[in-house]
Amino acid sequence: MTRDFGHSGSQKLTRRGFAALSAVMALSLLRSPLIACRKATAQMLRDIDTKDHGITLFLCGDVMTGRGIDQVLAYPSDPRICEPFVSSALEYVDLAEHANGPIPRPVDFSYIWGDALDELERVGPDARIINLETSVTRNDDCEPKGVNYRMNPKNIPCLSAARIDCCVLANNHLLDWRRAGLLETLETLEKAGIATAGAGRHRQEAEAPAIIEVAGKARVIVFSFGSETSGIPRDWAAGDDTPGVNFLGEVSDRTLGHIAAQVRQLKRPGDVVIASIHWGANWGYEVPRDQSELAHRLIDEAGVDVVHGHSSHHPKGIEVYKDKLILYGCGEFIDDYEGISGYEAYRDDLVLMYFPRIDVSSGKLSRLTMTPLQIKRFRLNRASRDDARWLCNVLNREGETFGTQVFLNENNRLTLRWK
Repeated sequence: MTRDFGHSGSQKLTRRGFAALSAVMALSLLRSPLIACRKATAQMLRDIDTKDHGITLFLCGDVMTGRGIDQVLAYPSDPRICEPFVSSALEYVDLAEHANGPIPRPVDFSYIWGDALDELERVGPDARIINLETSVTRNDDCEPKGVNYRMNPKNIPCLSAARIDCCVLANNHLLDWRRAGLLETLETLEKAGIATAGAGRHRQEAEAPAIIEVAGKARVIVFSFGSETSGIPRDWAAGDDTPGVNFLGEVSDRTLGHIAAQVRQLKRPGDVVIASIHWGANWGYEVPRDQSELAHRLIDEAGVDVVHGHSSHHPKGIEVYKDKLILYGCGEFIDDYEGISGYEAYRDDLVLMYFPRIDVSSGKLSRLTMTPLQIKRFRLNRASRDDARWLCNVLNREGETFGTQVFLNENNRLTLRWK
């Protein structure tokens, strides 16, 4: 099967006997200090983070919980889909199982996050932000665009399982099931207590950022923009009285001025402002000049502290501009692409959890650590040492232009260094 993702713009014990009981007690005594030590270490790191007046974010690439993923969850949608060559979402489940083995059905709501949940618990980020590229709706009227992602609203606990704080929505799949699907998505996320940015019932709501209160620290203000370069149709833009996305067309001085005014109106000392942008093609490592210019201007002119870029199906180079983080492409994170041939050289099965630490007094990047994972059987699994090294080499190659380097530590995690 040829790969066509529809993304571009151009997956007790009981023991008998005293001896056995003694052995279990001894093992428990050995384990307890280890567990306590791990917990104490994690708490110590959090205490250090508190003292440095910083906040830690969790950012990732595209989260696509529709189609095949939706089919293995507890409440699958009607599997019929609107693709020219595939008529049922179950075919994507079959492809994944053929590639990597059986997937239990139904899976529990935490299943798709796999080992990422342990990492989230270990790091304890202050705000968890994802790009949700799936319409959460029961609507059966699909947009005839070739690939359409839909998840049953009753499966929304799969996002709550990872305690997601905010879904950015300005992307090229939110209106896959038309405006009725978008409205149901917004309603479902609101009921689940998950903030949204980048889409709304009208332009004012679509442009409004999500504001995440970090108790005792700061606020994280998340703006979401969707660029035409990622394949978002112009008529998906929210209007004065029309539901849609926060559409980013050609960037002009007027556009930057409008964004800057929005930031100035809201930003207070200690706030961290994120511009989350769905832009560019799916494949290729090149960072177009217009993207880097926009990212720099958002930092220089609009007071943005972090640029969170996505749409590419693989991680791209990382820049630190004036000590502010720019992620040009975070790659995929959760999807149903296993077993689909094409573009294997990019290793889109390898994904990253990004954990930037931001100094709230300046908005500058204090550190960035990344955890490599592999998508297998619709689940996030810890990457092997070789796979982590492969990602490290890619990021170093692509970061050379930006003066950034990535180092792989003994725990199979990556750390960024910059000039």
